[in-house]
Amino acid sequence: MVILFTLFISTIALAQRDLSEMADRDFEDQKYSVAIDLYKKAYSKTKDRDEKNRIRFQMAECYRLMNETNRAEVYYKSLVRTDYFKKEPIVLFYYAEMLKSNQNYDEAIPIYEQYIKLRPNDPRGPDGLKSCKLQKEWVENPSGHTITNIRDLNSREDDFAPCYASDNYNDIILTSNREGSTGKASDEWTGKNFTDLFYARQDRKGEWSTPDLLETEGKINTETNEGIATMNSSFTTLYFTRCGNEKNTNSGCHIYTAKKTGRSYGDAQILALGGDSTSAIGHPTVTDDEKMIIFAADFPNGYGGKDLWYATRKSKSDEFGLPKNMGPVINTVGDELFPHLRSDSVLYFASNGHIGMGLLDIFYSTYSNGQWGVPQNMQYPINSNADDYGIVFNRNEEEEGFFTSGRKMNGLERARGGDDIYHFVIPPLVFTLSGVVKDDNSLQFLEGAEVRMVGSDGSSIVTQTNSIGRYEFSKEQILPRTTYELTISKENYFSTTGSETTVGVEKSKDFVLDFTIKPIPKKPIVLPEILYDLAKWDLKPQYQDSLQGLITTLDENPRMVVELASHTDARDSDERNDILSQKRAQSVVDYLILRGIDPERLVAKGYGERVPREILKDYYLDGKLVLDSGAVLNEIFIADLPSNDIKELAHQLNRRTEFSVLRNDFVPKVKLDSIVSPATAKIDIIINPETEEESVPLLKDAEGRFGVKCEVNGYPINMYIDARLREPVISLENALNLLRDGAISKNDFAGDPLEVLANGTIQDGAVFLVEEVKVEKNYITMIEVTVSTKIERGFYVDEATFSLIGKYRIDEENMKVIFE
Repeated sequence: MVILFTLFISTIALAQRDLSEMADRDFEDQKYSVAIDLYKKAYSKTKDRDEKNRIRFQMAECYRLMNETNRAEVYYKSLVRTDYFKKEPIVLFYYAEMLKSNQNYDEAIPIYEQYIKLRPNDPRGPDGLKSCKLQKEWVENPSGHTITNIRDLNSREDDFAPCYASDNYNDIILTSNREGSTGKASDEWTGKNFTDLFYARQDRKGEWSTPDLLETEGKINTETNEGIATMNSSFTTLYFTRCGNEKNTNSGCHIYTAKKTGRSYGDAQILALGGDSTSAIGHPTVTDDEKMIIFAADFPNGYGGKDLWYATRKSKSDEFGLPKNMGPVINTVGDELFPHLRSDSVLYFASNGHIGMGLLDIFYSTYSNGQWGVPQNMQYPINSNADDYGIVFNRNEEEEGFFTSGRKMNGLERARGGDDIYHFVIPPLVFTLSGVVKDDNSLQFLEGAEVRMVGSDGSSIVTQTNSIGRYEFSKEQILPRTTYELTISKENYFSTTGSETTVGVEKSKDFVLDFTIKPIPKKPIVLPEILYDLAKWDLKPQYQDSLQGLITTLDENPRMVVELASHTDARDSDERNDILSQKRAQSVVDYLILRGIDPERLVAKGYGERVPREILKDYYLDGKLVLDSGAVLNEIFIADLPSNDIKELAHQLNRRTEFSVLRNDFVPKVKLDSIVSPATAKIDIIINPETEEESVPLLKDAEGRFGVKCEVNGYPINMYIDARLREPVISLENALNLLRDGAISKNDFAGDPLEVLANGTIQDGAVFLVEEVKVEKNYITMIEVTVSTKIERGFYVDEATFSLIGKYRIDEENMKVIFE
């Protein structure tokens, strides 16, 4: 129950003859259950209209602070009818809050709007209005959490703020004011029992035992309020909150610790966190090393009611330093309570100051780049129209734990008592991927098409389509937070690719991805818009984009070898046309090589004028049909054309470049999975002015790869040639050596160095720039090297990079590399 531990200060009221004064005194001392009875008596005795309104306002406040929202709503409503809000505008805000908490959103909206007009500078008004509008959206689009009321842990009273008590995560400590609590008296705030810490264990069947007192010797549980506990990461120290332990004094609340040995606890020791004996301090959570504690307190100079504060120390045996406020990103004009640190990097807490669904909502903030991020609401169903707070996580599971809620109903399952403990979990996401493959021309299903799926997690799975062209990947093969690239291939068809991702998908889903693949035509395919000037072979820049489709086709079909055939018109000698067409074909091949296509997959062939073009569609000139489909543009046909314009069109159509598939058996050069290909060229400068022959000792590794000794930015290292590679790659160990020895620095890495070099290592796939790689007198500058964890040790370069050092030959017999 939230009100039991919103860090109250308990004092003893002085006897007053006047009922109103006595009630006010009890209200100030937060004895709301006592104050209400006195206010009722005072209300019946006074005849002063203003005093009656004031007393009704105080009673509304008592019910609000006792979390009796229905009764509070009634009293605030009566005050609005009597225009008391003109004297106390806050009446409108609290009335709207109670309406929202009681799920009367449509009624709450105009009350918020009325309050905003009276108090335009109070951010709580616009936030409350916005929360009413967000409520419906969040309920209609719930998070993936499944929540369950744990009836075995809950009673007819208030049961709340559980924490795990063992590394098996089957023991919990919870706070409760149920029957059997230590104290015999009633809490004058609530009229209920004082709270104590209780303990429960889950058996192998998943059933929870009935909670028992954590201890009964008075070391932890006393006759006043104890609760809101947490344990350190080794489960050997209990941190908890105790309030009002000193009788007849204004003793406030403080955080205590107790050592655990076996199932027993030592004496509780107060934790010095500043403030004085009347300060309200509680709700502890600590980092794994116990060097920092975050807690809630009502210290002066905060941002609102109760704020979250933190304190640090050099070691867990030292005392904490002076507390510091968590700042305005976390804290608001409202209350921030019940903090819980998860993995030292995510802070969960409850707040009624940030935009939420009801009273207290659970938020989380992530620590990054030295600061806490903007809190995010956990939304429905974790949050509701009631108080939701005290979340804790099972470290052995990804998204499972407990939280507390004051909601009266959860789906079809009613709460047992006041505030109850709920279990939450995000059920495992289940994904499948299936589809069909069809012939692009006939749209018939294709049997036996190969479907290769490669995941961003490194997985690679191959299947084939069945008799109805269908393929399937099961739930065991399609995993969360993974992107998959699919390649569809079949003999005599162009391959095609597609992709699907489960990244960011928060609900289970059956993905469907269908494909059509095109048959490889038997006739050559004319490349679009590749035209040449008369007697020219230059590939014009405006036509380079026309080759993008061919580049894509070659990328998607890595085993394909093609012929680039160029043709001329018939207006020159056979010999000159053969030479011209060969140069035109070669110009296309050269451009494709420049764009990264392996030259061994490309054959340039000039046919001169020997293969006139067959027209496959009708051609029009100035709106008139001039060339019929099926016509062959040979010299006789062109000579008979009626005008020079039509003849010129025919000659231009004959000047063309085509491609045809020669075979599908090319073996691509292997590229290590971990290497990320850059979008730009890796070599900026090549310096090798020497023409004399030089030789350096030849090295050979265990796998037979040849290499040489070199210097990377002055750091000596062996460099080996690997024909399978497309760019330089280095092992993690060697990259760390370069980094530690100062040969490279954080500024040489692509991306954010804080991410690339996190946790004392280098991220797999990280790319860094090397200013110079030197082999004797020869060197190259400005090359990019990729770090790979798949390589145990070594620095390897592709043949193209090594050849940039200089023209070379390997003398294996004499074990040397000769640079010319």
